Amino acid sequence: MKLPSTAHTSRPWRIHEIAGDFQLEDVWALPTPGGPDDLAWLVAQFAEDRDEASGISSPLYRILFAIRWKLGALLGWDKPGDGVGGRVDSLRERLPADLAEGLRGPDLEGLPFTSVYLTHDEWVAEMGNKTVHGVMHIGWVPDGLGGYRGQMAVLVKPNGLLGAAYMAAIKPFRYVGVYPALIRAIGREWRAGAAGRAAA
Repeated sequence: MKLPSTAHTSRPWRIHEIAGDFQLEDVWALPTPGGPDDLAWLVAQFAEDRDEASGISSPLYRILFAIRWKLGALLGWDKPGDGVGGRVDSLRERLPADLAEGLRGPDLEGLPFTSVYLTHDEWVAEMGNKTVHGVMHIGWVPDGLGGYRGQMAVLVKPNGLLGAAYMAAIKPFRYVGVYPALIRAIGREWRAGAAGRAAA
């Protein structure tokens, strides 16, 4: 379920301290019911190879990502020098001492995201290319029913007119194909993992 921006901006996340120059694109509730300390399970799930482990079978999702990588290769959007540590500095360079010395979290297999920091209720990963510097923020929040669940926010810093045009062009595809398929897959994998944890 898509959430209002205030679901992210109203919470005292540490990301607000280091990404004030990023714009909030989306906030989504994740179908991952759990207890107060279960963010670590969700982070581990994200860190698995999405193609192999997520169960994402939506042809539209796969087609959209295939088009994106082909287009990026054709237009030179994804060269190593245009990513984090090249065109853009990592958000890790902005971290206050307690976050810099704390847990970093895992990088994502199969996706161009590297972890920035991990706390008991927040995990942040970033990516960069010629069009944007992007941040995926996974928070762990009360669900209003006595439990907890994940919440995903996407923040971006477009690279000039190219980045702004790119974000506008892909917006309908994200809402129609990418996010719905991803969130359904996250829910399926979470339920399968929860069953396994309960049996252990």
